[in-house]
Amino acid sequence: METRICVVGIWHLGAVTAACLADLGYTVVGVDDDAAKVKALNDGVPPLHEPGLEELMGRNIAAGRLRFATDLRQGVEGAQYVFVSYDTPVDESDEVDLSPILAAARQLAACIEQESTLIVSSQVPVGTCEGLAGDIRCLNPQLQFGLACVPENLRLGQALERYRRPDMLVIGAEDGATAARVEALFSFVDAPKLITDLRTAEMTKHAINAYLATNISFINELANLCDRAGVDAFKVAQALKLDGRVSTKAPLTPGLGFAGGTLARDLRALRHLAEEAGYPGHLLRAVLSVNEQQNGVLVKKLGRALGSLAGRRIGVLGLTYKPGTSTLRRSASLEVIQAAIAAGATVAAHDPKADPSEISQHGEFAFFKEPHEAARGADAIVLMTAWPEFRQLDFRQMLAVMRGDVLVDGQNLLEPEAMVRLGFRYVGMGRGGEPTP
Repeated sequence: METRICVVGIWHLGAVTAACLADLGYTVVGVDDDAAKVKALNDGVPPLHEPGLEELMGRNIAAGRLRFATDLRQGVEGAQYVFVSYDTPVDESDEVDLSPILAAARQLAACIEQESTLIVSSQVPVGTCEGLAGDIRCLNPQLQFGLACVPENLRLGQALERYRRPDMLVIGAEDGATAARVEALFSFVDAPKLITDLRTAEMTKHAINAYLATNISFINELANLCDRAGVDAFKVAQALKLDGRVSTKAPLTPGLGFAGGTLARDLRALRHLAEEAGYPGHLLRAVLSVNEQQNGVLVKKLGRALGSLAGRRIGVLGLTYKPGTSTLRRSASLEVIQAAIAAGATVAAHDPKADPSEISQHGEFAFFKEPHEAARGADAIVLMTAWPEFRQLDFRQMLAVMRGDVLVDGQNLLEPEAMVRLGFRYVGMGRGGEPTP
């Protein structure tokens, strides 16, 4: 029997989910209410850059296994499984906005097939899935369906690999029969599968992201102390990763704070949960506090190196919040640029993959397709995104077109000694080169 799947909400998570499931031989319809986006998707154009996604979509569209539509009723017709796969939006304070997911649940109540399985893969606060199930049953008491929570564990830039070969798969379900159906659907995943209830599945996603965020804030707090003590935090981090009780994969690289909204969203969800329970949540608050001041550390370093930011021209390398993506969503680079401009600087920027439509929303800085043009006439250049191609830049030529000689490496991507030999005044994060006030 043919397995038909509907994926509701198409941006990063939804596009990857739809394409990967279609590539496994399932018949998939992706649904989004943005007609222009749906047209582009059916033409094989993904909503953002993700390595390999355009090719994967094109292959499965051509094979007739994947298509996209704006009509939800058409999308769920005959579908045994319906994924709710919105990239849960956050506001400027990293507070979660569930309105697209709640609206989708109300619409699905009227049109999903009897005995279908609804799978929520969007990141949602604890208790959300129970609420969704209750809302649907209230709106359509005759509907028989199962609801599961399978938290996404993707990473922009590595999403296809993470979807096909995750470290583990958490399946939260209302009952054993629903869990079994979801487990059968994901039989292709060769990884441990943890079966839980709905709330536990939601909590695991909070826990993973909170732990990663704690690692990042820890190493940045340590890096700021290392600057005061004249110690290279980068070397300290290397030693930590070699300890078997830590991990070589642990996110322990001194630099900027975590960005993009995802980690902060889960920390704030846990903090709200703590507040509702009357629990102080000291660690959660501390992790957020360290992160909120970390980008300011870079701005202070830049200001000290130049004496003042007023009247200075700053070249910025990297606008996306991480390498491997095209989105500027909740980017640390934008925060640093705004701080520099507020202090009187002008900014020219370059990024190899940033979405032009997102760049066009930011008239406060000049954008150049070539990195050397962003550096031309600059008093300092600031490396903000750890794109691998930045390691291959001709920094001798960069220095030649600059007015000044300051290089602030916000990601510790470059070799300090090599940059100093070229003639730069190199400033890293936690490299022990200067005190941090």
